[in-house]
Formats: sequence, C-alpha cells, structure tokens
Amino acid sequence: MTESSRVQGLRSMTGFGGAAFELGGVGFEVEIRCVNHRHLDLRLKLPRQFSSCEAAVRARVPLFLGRGKVDLSVNVAAGAGTATQLEIDEIVAKQYVDAARLLSEKYELQGSLDVSTLIGMPGVTRVVEPGLETDEMSSVLCDAVDRALAAVDTARLAEGSSTLADFNTRLVHVAELVECLDARSDLVRAAAKERLRKRAGQLELETGLVDEARLHQEIVIAADRLDVSEEITRLRSHVEQFHSVVASAGPDTMVGRRLDFLLQELGREANTVGSKANDAPLAHDVVELKTELERIREQVQNIE
Repeated sequence: MTESSRVQGLRSMTGFGGAAFELGGVGFEVEIRCVNHRHLDLRLKLPRQFSSCEAAVRARVPLFLGRGKVDLSVNVAAGAGTATQLEIDEIVAKQYVDAARLLSEKYELQGSLDVSTLIGMPGVTRVVEPGLETDEMSSVLCDAVDRALAAVDTARLAEGSSTLADFNTRLVHVAELVECLDARSDLVRAAAKERLRKRAGQLELETGLVDEARLHQEIVIAADRLDVSEEITRLRSHVEQFHSVVASAGPDTMVGRRLDFLLQELGREANTVGSKANDAPLAHDVVELKTELERIREQVQNIE
C-alpha cells in the first residue's frame, strides 16, 4: 500500500509497523511505534551510515500519519553481522615492524613485535563503510519505511474500526437519553404549571381573589425558565454532526479534534438542561448522559 491508496475510515493514533530490507549485503529492520499526541511528533533513530537519508525519511512520515507521537528506528537485523569492513594499511604496519627491528638491533633489546600488538597500533587498521551511493541508500531505505508506515496505518485503521463500533453503540444510548430528557422536561413544565394553578385556586378559596393576568404571567415565566427545547434541539444536532464527522474520516481528514469539540458542546448543553430543571429523575438522566459522553471522549483522545 502506498500513501495514495490509503482507504477511508476512522483511525486511531496507536499502531506498530515494521519492514525489513537489505543493503550492501547486510540486513536491516525498520520499526515504527505510534501513540496519541496533539500534533505529529517524530523521533528518528538511524545508523550512522544512513545519516544522509534523514531528511528523505522524515518527508515520508506525514504522507501516512497526520497526528501522533512517532518513534521510527532502523537497526541491523539480528544475526546480520555488520556493514563495515576492516582494512589493513600494510605500509604503516611495515614501518612499525622496521622501527621495532631497528631499535632491537641498535640498542640490543630483547623481544619482538607480535601480531596482536601490531594490529592495535594507530593507523594499522581502519574501518571502511560499504561503497553505496546516497541515492541508492535513500531509495531502498524509504521503500522500507513506506512499507512500515503502511503497516502502522493498517493497524491504526483496524483499531479505529473497533472504536467506531463502540461509538455507534454509545451514541444510540446518548440519543435515547436525549429523548428521555425531552419527554421528562415536558412533564416537569406541565407539573410546574399545575402547581401554580393549584396555588392560585387555593388562594382564591382563602381570599376570594385571584389575579388572572398575574397568574398567566407567572405560568409563562415558569414555563420559560424550565424550557429546554433549544438545548434538546442542539443536543440532537450535535449527535447527528458526530455521526457525520465520523463518516467523513479518511487519510486526508483528521477528525479527532472536531469530535472532541462536539463532545464539549454536548456536555455544555447537558449541563444547561440539568441546571434549568430542578427534577431528580431528569438530573439522573443528565448525569448518565454526561457519563456516557465522558466515555466517548476518552476514546476520542486517541482518534487522529
């Protein structure tokens, strides 16, 4: 899979992927780990011989990942040996041998210069990196990085699919609670109106007087104070928007922040409903609604 063939779908920010490649007769492994983060934060660990490829590798990551804390490392494969070679400078070695012989003969010294001592003398050996062109190294490395990134994307997509199923289940419950709030708020308003009418009737029995205009005004004020129809409408709208935003999720559409915003709005409307209606059953439904929203929000924190 390449960056151009990534499929639509909700993605988490958690994933792992790996890929192997060979260069200069030596095997290497690319490993990528990703967890949730507000932005794209890449930490790169490359062997010394790939230092010239760092910019090219960094440029690949945003093509697959939009957000997340990413650890990308390239290591020599287990049992693959080393890509370096040891080269002996025979001219320098001969100079050490000749110098040792000269000193021995001139000053009548005992002993000889053995191989283990000679090979450790400065300049006798040097490490030589394999002769590979930078373009070749970059091409092979980036191909492996792309394969590892594709594996990460697949893992994130799979986890996103699981999260989506959880969202759908919880949103059904949220919608049911919103309807319960709507129905209960109507009962609360009706009960408040009835209490005012009974109070007015009792007052009329006791005094023989009742101000119909004042009674009507108080009923209107009470009904308005308890009216949560606008909040209920917005709650329904935010739930619908949540579904719509989730459906739009794709490789070029990061929806996590938008979903988090909608959950904040849902919570705000739920708080308003709870504060307007002084009713125990309604307050219970509000608490249950906010609990469900918080559970969804915990999941949203890991959505790209």
